[in-house]
Parts: sequence; structure tokens; C-alpha cells
Amino acid sequence: MSLDDKLILIVGATGFLGRPVVDMLDHFGFPVRLLTRDPAKAEKIFGKHFDIVKGDIADYESLKEAAKDCFGVHINLKGGPRAKDFDRIENRGTVAIVEAAKERGVSRVTYLSGASVAEDRQWFAPTKAKYNAEQVILNSGLDYAIFRATWFMESLPFFVRDSQATVMGKQPNGIHWLAAEDYARIVAKAYLLDQSPNKILITWGPDEYTFKEALEEFCEIAFPDVKVNNVPLGVLKFFATVTFSKQLKEVLPLMKYFEKFGERGDPTLTDELLGEPQITLEKWSKCFKAKSKAD
Repeated sequence: MSLDDKLILIVGATGFLGRPVVDMLDHFGFPVRLLTRDPAKAEKIFGKHFDIVKGDIADYESLKEAAKDCFGVHINLKGGPRAKDFDRIENRGTVAIVEAAKERGVSRVTYLSGASVAEDRQWFAPTKAKYNAEQVILNSGLDYAIFRATWFMESLPFFVRDSQATVMGKQPNGIHWLAAEDYARIVAKAYLLDQSPNKILITWGPDEYTFKEALEEFCEIAFPDVKVNNVPLGVLKFFATVTFSKQLKEVLPLMKYFEKFGERGDPTLTDELLGEPQITLEKWSKCFKAKSKAD
């Protein structure tokens, strides 16, 4: 089978982690189809180069139609903020996608999971939803690759506001920060393999930094006038309450979780099968700065 016959459906293409996968698959020569609730938005982002279809994880017929003639389906979902929303989107959304893929004869499914996902951490709603989604894929009978990816470098700018970068809580655990481009390349290589990995693949970046170290490295290059500070989670919780900050309220449980629990696993198998990530935080930060100036 040539790459021209390996049509890949991307669910969640317009998210900041879906876009690099779309571009990388296209770079390698795969035909790509995008499932989106808003085709106009997708066309604005990607142009008319890709097959864009309207659909939703809650609309099974649209999923089945989107999966028609596809070799693979890449699942990139973002649930929350409530526990029932994580379950509805990450878990039950994956159930629907997998069922549609099976009905259409799709050969391979890939899924973006998380670095700390594990059976014994299901007490945390986001982890539980992803773990259950993994089980759906593992028991589907389809060929698969599940990527338990760590924190992405692309999330660092969200912690910079005005003249301050905020480390939420102590965050003492080391993180192997991963560039979305490296992740996208790993996903594409999983589709280039003649035989699917059929593995849960720990996906880390090349260097380890604590949250504060990463923000300091990033800001030193991209925002040299910005000061990096640790702010206790209790203070941030109070601030979120008095300011009615929805975004802060949503992110605090995640930061509380990662203050206690870090990455888990070993990326050796992923590196051996699909290549080691090459983009360091320093390199990524310089590219971010250059792009920001160009924009």
C-alpha cells in the first residue's frame, strides 16, 4: 500500500496539538482528512489543501462518514473542566470514534494520552478519562499506538502574563519537555511503519527541567525582562475565587496534581522505534522568539 492510499482522519485537528500532526503527516505524503465542528475555522487555519468534513464526537453518523476509506484515525481530544466532561469527551468520545473506525474497516488508531496516566491514578478525573480511553483502544482489536506524552513546550507561554511568569505551586518534579513538532514526527512515523507498534509509548523530550527551570530558560531567551515567580496554590485559588477567573479555576487542579505526581515510565522503546526527539527547550525558545518577531 502506497502512502496515497493511507488516508488519515484527524479528530481534534484545530487544537494546538492537532495542527502539528496534520502538517507533519502532510509533509511525509499522507492524504489527511480533518473532522471539525467548524469547517470555516478549519479552512481558515489550514486552507483548502485538506479534506475538511463537518462532524462531532456526539454525532455517530458524522464519525462514520468521516472514517470512510480511511487507513488510520488519530485521536486528539481535550476534555474538561468537570469530571463528567472529561468522561464524555475523552472516554465516551473515544468509544464512538473507535466504533465508527471498526465499522468502516480502519486499520490503525493513534491516540494522545498523558505522561502520568496509570491504573492507580484514576482518582484524578482527567487521568481516569484517558486511562479508560486507552482501554477502549487496547480492547478494540484494531492496530494502535498510544502516546503517553509529557508536558509540551507550547504550554509555557500560557504561564507568562505581562512582566511576570508564574510557577503555580512548588512543582518540584522534573519534566522532559516535548516540542509539538517532535511529537508530530513520532505520530507520523508510527503510520510509516508497515506493522503498527501496538504499544503504549512513553513520549518525552530530550532534556529534563523542573517547571521553574523551564520557565526561566524560556523567558531568558524569549522574554528577558520577565521575572519568574513561584506562587502558592492556595493564593492562586483565592485569587481565582475573588476574580471569577474560569481559566485559573480550571488549571489549578492540574497543577495541584502535578505538584505531587510527575512523569511515569521509560521512553526508550519509543525512541528506538520512532526516533529520539531532537528539539531542545533552548532551540524551541529561540524559534518561538523568532516567530513572535515575524508575526
